[in-house]
Amino acid sequence: MSNSKFLFSPAPRTRFVGTRAPTCPAGRHPDYAPHEVEQFDGTWLPAPCVACQWEAIHNTPASEPGREEALAEFQAASLNRRLFATGITPRYRGCTFDTFTASTQPQERALAACREYAEVFADHLKIGRGLILLGNVGTGKTHLACAIVQHAVREFEAWAVVTSAAEICRVMKGSFGKGATYTELGVLEELAGPDLLVIDEIGVQSASDFSPGVLSDVIDRRYQHLRPTILVSNRTAMELSRFVGDRAVDRMRQGGGRAIGFHWESARSDA
Repeated sequence: MSNSKFLFSPAPRTRFVGTRAPTCPAGRHPDYAPHEVEQFDGTWLPAPCVACQWEAIHNTPASEPGREEALAEFQAASLNRRLFATGITPRYRGCTFDTFTASTQPQERALAACREYAEVFADHLKIGRGLILLGNVGTGKTHLACAIVQHAVREFEAWAVVTSAAEICRVMKGSFGKGATYTELGVLEELAGPDLLVIDEIGVQSASDFSPGVLSDVIDRRYQHLRPTILVSNRTAMELSRFVGDRAVDRMRQGGGRAIGFHWESARSDA
């Protein structure tokens, strides 16, 4: 698809809060438009002059501090874009392994399993090994899925996307409409691309509509391309195949793919 339906970008703004409007330090790049860029943690930072940054990285001797500063800014901006591209919503951006509350043995086991998966993500990427997170509502499945994604992006420079089963189906249905600017095949190809795809809220939709076929196709396409997928559902292991198909579940378990249970009471009632 020419325009992605699943990737997000940091928002720019031209009003400045708590900081002066940035200007081109060299004063010789009139095309530079002062603006701030939204950060993944919710703050805003002045955008550097890209031309000055390029010159500092490529024309400044490695021993001079200006080059290191420009390179650090460039790398931080790249990481910020990759984090935004995940689609993790503001509610879950603070979700890491360290912020997950594990006060029981089952919770500790789930945390350890998800952390282990993230720490050796490069190995999973080689063979397309996925993960299934199943259990009750409000038990931290999405929290740990987002923690895995953030770790993969930060530590392995992975391209990762978090979306829901309903959103995939909504976008797919949009390709059927008269005058649609993208195709069903285009949706499948885009979802097959990321190094890691998290499909959340599986089973919220009805198993009687066309969604099981769509999700099965997405999972199979990624399986064929050796791309790891994480499925997140409030359904049981026995019920999962009703919503993604038997073949997809089998694909997910191949290569040592694990299913992790979250079978404890919801933490949301304590909020």
